Amino acid sequence: MSYQFRLIIDTLHDAFYNMGMDLALLESVGQRKTLPTLRLYGWKPQAVSIGYFQGIEEEVDIPACESRGISVVRRLTGGGAVFHDQEVTYSIVIPLDHPLASYSIQESYAVLCQGIIKALEKLNIRATFVPINDIVCEGKKISGNAQTRKEGGLLQHGTLLLSVNVDLMFELLKVPQEKARGRHIQEVKERVTALDVLLGRPVSFREAQEVLTEGFAEALNLQFKQEEPQQNEIEEAYELARTFFSSSEWNFKRR
Repeated sequence: MSYQFRLIIDTLHDAFYNMGMDLALLESVGQRKTLPTLRLYGWKPQAVSIGYFQGIEEEVDIPACESRGISVVRRLTGGGAVFHDQEVTYSIVIPLDHPLASYSIQESYAVLCQGIIKALEKLNIRATFVPINDIVCEGKKISGNAQTRKEGGLLQHGTLLLSVNVDLMFELLKVPQEKARGRHIQEVKERVTALDVLLGRPVSFREAQEVLTEGFAEALNLQFKQEEPQQNEIEEAYELARTFFSSSEWNFKRR
């Protein structure tokens, strides 16, 4: 059985718009105003996103981010702090009564992440899903994923790393034991990888979008109708970016 999906091949946006668009899509899809949707996008400027339940001041070196012009935003989804740099991010949005949303949260991670695994296969990279929500190649993480269910829909988003700069990442994120920073950075370098390392060549944003499109289509039996976001979704995304996702009330609130 195949499923009709809308495909949004997006470009680079700032952190607040990206989170605003994800929420706008969740509302549209959850209210069945549009088809279930896969959106592929990037981040400009670079950004740090923190999980819904995290404290921004405990996780992020805010002055370091400000000095580099790097945005910080709280996600709708859980999980840890993420530095968004050279990557493609996907968001898949499905009504809660859709067959692809009928699984438990843990089961749905395993199902939906098959899209990334299939995409990597197209690049001749063998990858596996590792619970709770990671994709691993050669024992190293290349994709982290997070999910929420609200507004009548399921939103899962995650990253596919094109390249990774661990040293810069840890200039922006706080390490609980400052004395252990060097060791911690080395451990992360040994546990995280990216497409340029695995393939020995750079992978463009566009190429990664193409293989992700093919991967999700094949793994989940999706038939895509490529479209731009609806005008009301764009307006809602900008409004949410301005009034909600960029606000101190949202980003610094205690969970």
